[in-house]
Parts: sequence; C-alpha cells; structure tokens
Amino acid sequence: MKKLFILLCIVSLVLFRIPVSAQAVTDEQLGLMYYNNKEFDKAAALFDRLFGEKPNLFNYTYLIQSLLELNDFDQAEKIVKKQARRFPDDARYVVDQGYLLLRTNQGNKAAKIFEQAIKDLPAEQRKVAELANSFISRRENDYAIRTYLKGRQMLAPQYTFGFELSNLYEISGNFDKMAEEYLGLLETNPEFQNQVQARLQNSLNNDPEGLKSEAFRTALLRKVQSNPDDVMMSEMMLWLSIQLKDFETALIQARALDRRLDENGSRVFALGGLSVNNGNYKTGAEAYQYVIDRSSDMGLVVQSKVELLRADYEQLIRTYPLSLPALKNLEQRYVKTLDEANRNPLSFPLMRNLAHLQAFYLDNTEGAIQLLDELISLTNNNKLLQAECKLELADIMLFTGDPWEATLLYSQVDKAFKNEPIGHEARFRNAKLSFYIGEFNWARAQLDVLKAATSKLIANDAMAMSLIISDNIDMDSSTVQLGTYARADLLLYRNQPDAAIAVLDSLLQAWPGHLITDEALMKKAEINLKQGNFQEAEALYLRVISEYGEGIQGDDAQFRLGLLYEEQMKDNTKAMAAYQEMLVKCPGSVFSVEARKRFRLLRGDMVN
Repeated sequence: MKKLFILLCIVSLVLFRIPVSAQAVTDEQLGLMYYNNKEFDKAAALFDRLFGEKPNLFNYTYLIQSLLELNDFDQAEKIVKKQARRFPDDARYVVDQGYLLLRTNQGNKAAKIFEQAIKDLPAEQRKVAELANSFISRRENDYAIRTYLKGRQMLAPQYTFGFELSNLYEISGNFDKMAEEYLGLLETNPEFQNQVQARLQNSLNNDPEGLKSEAFRTALLRKVQSNPDDVMMSEMMLWLSIQLKDFETALIQARALDRRLDENGSRVFALGGLSVNNGNYKTGAEAYQYVIDRSSDMGLVVQSKVELLRADYEQLIRTYPLSLPALKNLEQRYVKTLDEANRNPLSFPLMRNLAHLQAFYLDNTEGAIQLLDELISLTNNNKLLQAECKLELADIMLFTGDPWEATLLYSQVDKAFKNEPIGHEARFRNAKLSFYIGEFNWARAQLDVLKAATSKLIANDAMAMSLIISDNIDMDSSTVQLGTYARADLLLYRNQPDAAIAVLDSLLQAWPGHLITDEALMKKAEINLKQGNFQEAEALYLRVISEYGEGIQGDDAQFRLGLLYEEQMKDNTKAMAAYQEMLVKCPGSVFSVEARKRFRLLRGDMVN
C-alpha cells in the first residue's frame, strides 16, 4: 500500500508539474493519501487550503473531486463558477459546471450548457481539443464526439480529428464508426497507413470476442468490393487478414496485388512462408504454386519449389497415421527437384530437408548422413546454414543411438553462436539429450539458463522441460520414475512407439498415482494420436483433464483435445466445446490465444 501511495504521488507530481519544495510535496502527498484512503473530508480541507495558496490544476482537481465525493455540491459549484469567471476561455470549467448539474439531477440544464459550449466553439484546433478533452475527463464521450465532429465541419480538410474520433468510438463500443473513421483517414491521408495499422494492432490485441476485427473487416470488404482497383484498401485487407491469421483471404488479396502491381510473385511468396509457419500448409502450398506458375524470377521459382516441398512435408507428417507411400512419393519429388536445381546455395535447404525425411521417416539414416556431410562441406561460406546442418546431423546421431557424437555437434553450434537463437536451440537440444540419458541435474541447469532466451518458443519449451524435471525428482533425490519416463520419450524420438508405450505402461503400473502420471498419460496420448488411435488418445486426454485438470498438464490436455476433435476426428462441435472449456477454466493459459482464434474460426466469425 505504501509503495502504491508513493507511486501515485510521483505520477501526480509529474502530470501536474508541481514545484518540488519540501513543504509543498509533503502537503500534497498528505492530501493524496487522504483521498486514496477515502478520507474525503480531510482531503477537501487540505486541498481547499492548498488551492487558496496555489490555485493550480492539481489542487483544483482534487478539491472538486473530494467535494463531489462528500456530495457538497454547493461548495463545488462556488469554486467552479469562480474559476469560470477567472478563466472564461477555459472549456474545463464550463464542462464542470454542466457536470455538477448532472450530479444534482439537473440533466436538462446540463445539456443546455454542453450544447452551448459546442455551439460557441471557435474554429481553432486547440480549442476543439480542449473542449473535447474536458468532456472526456468527465466521461461525456458522446459530447466529445460531437465536439470533434463540429471541429471537422469547421476545420476540414486541414484537421479532421480522425484518430481522436476513432479512439472515442472504440471506447464507446461503436466499432462500426471506429472502422469508418480509420478508413476515412486512409482515403484522405494515405501516408497514415503505418500509423493506422499500429493503432489497429493494439485494438485487435484487446478484442476477445472479435467484434472490432469483424467491424473493420466488414467495412474494408465493402470498400474493396466497391472499388477493386484501390490498392490501399486491398493492402489493408491483406494486412488485416494476416493479423487475423485468415490466410485464405490474405492469399486472394496478395495475388490480386501481385497482378495489379506486377510484383513478380514476391509478395505472394512471403505470404506462403507466413501461412506455413502458422500451420496453414494448404494455403502456403497454393501461394508457392502460384509463384512457380507465374513468376519470371527463376531464383524465386526455385525457392518456391523448395518451400512447396516443405509445406507438403509439414502437412504430411501431421496427417495421422503416417502414409509410407505418400512419404516415398515426397522423397521422389525432393530428388527430382534437387536434380533440376543442382548443388547451389538455393538448393541447400532442399538437401537438408531431404536428409531429415530420409532419416526420421524412411529408415535411410546412412543416405541422410551422407547428404548432410556433403552439405556441411558445401557451406563453408555460410556458417549459419552449416550450423543448421550440424544440428540436423546431431539429431540423426541421437536417433541412431550415438549420443556422444550428437552432444559434440550440439556443443559446437552452441559455442559458435552462443548468444544467438540457433545457439539457444543447440543448447536446448543438448539439454534434452541429457534428459534422455538420465543426466537430469545438468539438463535442468542448462534449461534454467534458457528460460531467459530471447526466443519465446525456446524459453517456453525450456521452462516446460525444467518443470518436468523439478516436479518429478523425489525428496530423496530418486530419479527412477523420471528415468523411466525419459527412456520412453527417447524411444518415441527413435520411432519406436510400441516400445515406448510398453515402458509407459510399466511406469503407470509400478507407481500408480506418482507425480509423473499426468506426463506419462499425455505421452501415451501423443503416441496413440500419431498411430491414428484417436479414440484412445481422446480417452487419455479426458482422463488427464478429469484427474489432473488443476495441474500443469490440464490446459495442455484440454487444448490438444480440441485439436484432436478439429483436425483428426473432424468434429467441429466437440472441438468448439473443448476450446471454450479451456478458455473458461484456463483464461491465462499460453494456449488461450490460439484456442480463441480456432474457436472463432469454427464458429464462423472469420468466414470469407
């Protein structure tokens, strides 16, 4: 309480520019303390004296507020009228006179004062802003809106007050008008595009029900449909669709802009990457195919072929159960594309991705290692790509049962890129390796360092794994149960799901009710999901929610249950219910934003 009081004092002193003398600070701080403690009689008496000595805005504001809290309207009225006589051009005191009438149930008289103030408004930008801010300070936002509209009528086109009005409409909940104001600003002042986007981004970040985004999307759609050649509005529709992760609509706009502006596919290519990185592989693939079919930039075409294969690969490995014929077909496409591109820097990512496919899904680790060794020798002039190849090679070494060679490679990358994202990634994988082989204390030490990593994804993963270790080392430092779980996790990493299930079952049977039970159940659900045993995965998620819903796995299980219903079982009704349940029970979850987005998409809020 004391810290809060001091902070409030400092803020007030800064805002009102109070001279810093020992006596003044002491009296004003004391008055603030009385006011914040709701001792309004003491606050009124002290600020009355201070206002008499120094009739500044700070003392006036707290004196009037204290009197209003005491319902001493007569005294407040005397002070307001006196100030109005002293400062006849200051809109604040005119508005305060009307506000006092409102507080004494004289709404008609207040309305007349407010109306007259707007009627008498001079054609001066400063005066318009002063009157509007005076209304805002008394929460009379409708009159503030009317003030700005009157100012626009007098001062346009030099001053339109578009930003001020859009903000007031947002505060008032009139999102349709908010959208109109922003679009009006763009039509008259295209140079405001970045500023409008920045303000809208802040608004959309505080839009849990999607009402603001829907209002803006609807208004934009009308503009685009009425004038398809308006590049500005098409660019805004593209921008908004990306913010909402509506990549299907974004692709429509990107292709239209590409054709209109003769961009040779560059914008569409960038959108393809955003789509794939956000899990929309189908739209990403369509974007890359568009570039391949239409672009004359051969470098971009080659990159698009590489990224198209990546998009297809990412989608394929998330379609359960995995299809071996589809994976082999993808390998053939990789080889064909690589033959066409030859060994050059543009094809290097293709070689790396092919090695991963061969090692982890097609049981061809020898071919994968040979390909990566070749790639590492080809990338001497590109240390970052070489490091990525070393990480891939280390993963394969761990996969094949050679953890010592793997840790050597991880350490090389960590040392070479110590304070960079790829270095953090190397350290995380090394910590995970240590976890797999039972070196839990060393793994936890590395993970604790990574909690502060600049990459949010790495920091979150490190925190999650560190919690697994901390929560499951017994009081006597026993790691038997945790070691059993880690062994199952390593078996799953090495594509031995049946063996992993057997180890997890032995863990659950030998130590029923142990703290690691929820982790073991979640791992079993993951394995069953990948094997296409969706009912079994559903039952396991429901068990975690029922028995361990209050634990750290509760929100994870609820979210993954929604994903299971949506993506694998194609039951949108159950998926919506699962997401909604998570939002109600776990509003602060790291999955909340994604769950809310998916719920709204399924409900139809973001239909094209």
